[in-house]
Amino acid sequence: MIIEKRHFLQLFFLGTAIWFIWYAQNHFDPYTVSILNNIAIFAILALSYNLINGIAGQFSLEPNGFVAIGAYVTSLFLIPASEKSDMFALVDPAPIVTAMHASFLPALIISGIVAATLAFILSIPVFRVRGDYLAIVTLGFGFIIRIFAINKPAYTNGAMGLNDIPSVANLYWCGFIAIITFIVMINIIFSKFGRAMKAVRDDEDAATAMGINTFWMKTSAFMTSAFFEAIGGGLMASILTTISPDQFTFLLTFQLLIIIVLGGLGSMSGTILGTILVMGGTEWLRFLDQDMDIFGYHTGAHPGLRMVVFSILLIVMMLFARRGLFGDKELTEIFKRTKK
Repeated sequence: MIIEKRHFLQLFFLGTAIWFIWYAQNHFDPYTVSILNNIAIFAILALSYNLINGIAGQFSLEPNGFVAIGAYVTSLFLIPASEKSDMFALVDPAPIVTAMHASFLPALIISGIVAATLAFILSIPVFRVRGDYLAIVTLGFGFIIRIFAINKPAYTNGAMGLNDIPSVANLYWCGFIAIITFIVMINIIFSKFGRAMKAVRDDEDAATAMGINTFWMKTSAFMTSAFFEAIGGGLMASILTTISPDQFTFLLTFQLLIIIVLGGLGSMSGTILGTILVMGGTEWLRFLDQDMDIFGYHTGAHPGLRMVVFSILLIVMMLFARRGLFGDKELTEIFKRTKK
């Protein structure tokens, strides 16, 4: 049966992913594990970003803001109060900052709830506009969060950022949360809410005429996206053990935009592949920046050459796959045999 085959493929890919995470954490060298951690974190961010941008069809440019919220909230919960007093050099930490303390998982969940709540508040004015205007408004939100982080040192330690963040996250945390994020997004896509979000994306006026509450659909996608983006930010902070406002510029949003467009807007399977190609590719091509001997010719070091080559590869891929590598299809749909 078709359903049984689809479920078999899902279980096969899930089992393979879990086995790979275990094997990599226990057998790969630290450098390779760090690359895999980065891929897993960006997979979480890209999957959640694809929900609002690819499924709901809202051209939002806000991820860097919610990632920053997740990183700072999680870090402030993890850093002991005694270390906060020594770390905040410009001004004393605010009382609420000193009182914040939680273990890793509650800190991640709280950061996600904070981001989702802020997304709900933000959605009231944001979704009064559409298209390019929506992109400009959400882009401004990311700038506001970064400016707040710089100019409110009592809460964020200003431009100096936060250091000595407890390194709790590892490939188990990053990998399993990436799997959970993927499962949640897939279930949303194939639910009635996902179909309603796609209807809003395809024609918002027609969706309204059919009785769909378009504002609630867009807000739900926005809040869900913000929740997982904040969790990804918390994982990033724990992996890096240091954060600063300069890490959460528009460049972060731009990286996620490249990933979801390359993988396919609306395809979560494509997003995973796009994350591996973009985040893994930039590291795997690092040898191009170093000295090389090609047929006896010494090329010398060319810093930045890998990004030139990587950009050319991206251009070539997009020329031959203009809707992304997967379009709007999922991997199980591609392999699914049509019923006679």
